[in-house]
Amino acid sequence: HTGRDLFAVGEYWSGESEALEHFINVTEGHMMLFDVVLHYNFAAASRQGTAYDLRSIFDGTLVAEHPSLAVTLVSNHDSQPLQSLESVVEGWFKPLAYALILLRRDGYPCVFAADYYGAHYTDRGSDGNEHEIWMESHRWLIDRFLHARRTNAYGDQYDYLDHATCVGWTRLGSEAAPGGMAVILSSGDDGTKRMQAVPNTTYIDTTEHIDDPVTTDDDGWGEFRCNAGSVSVWAPA
Repeated sequence: HTGRDLFAVGEYWSGESEALEHFINVTEGHMMLFDVVLHYNFAAASRQGTAYDLRSIFDGTLVAEHPSLAVTLVSNHDSQPLQSLESVVEGWFKPLAYALILLRRDGYPCVFAADYYGAHYTDRGSDGNEHEIWMESHRWLIDRFLHARRTNAYGDQYDYLDHATCVGWTRLGSEAAPGGMAVILSSGDDGTKRMQAVPNTTYIDTTEHIDDPVTTDDDGWGEFRCNAGSVSVWAPA
């Protein structure tokens, strides 16, 4: 025995929340699980676009029901194209999905190497033919998300999951990491959302998608924006 708790995660690949709940009960909560339901929600959202209601993105997920046991992911080696559990999260949605796992309070997020570095390979499809696959690197944005996570993703979280195609949240920071942050993403048109962050603070979009800064009022409210089909991460200037 190590004399201390160790991080242990199990892969029980099921999109049924009841099955994951059963695994947690059998293991008495001693092992974390990959949040497969969340992955499938991401895949569905990426396929359906504006037809998918982002207010339901966390429905049935481990991170919603058991946040301390959820290891959140966007993709992995089995879910990528032509692999055994193929359930592709389309490239346009991956930055939105990574913001949803890296910049929120709950869950233990992980980054898939092929999403970070990109990938190129050939493999045989279900039609029996060889197919060439190119996976785009999202390193530039993921690096900015990781920096924001280390620097700004602290303190209370206010959720604004209140629109079918545009959602957001804020973090209020801590004494050691003041300033907080605001995140807004849209699966449809350009998005604008009035959210409460830290009072009298000027925020800039660290993704560099939006040029104009946002300054909150005396109560912390500000109008934060993002581009269509995109995500913006607002941190203190």
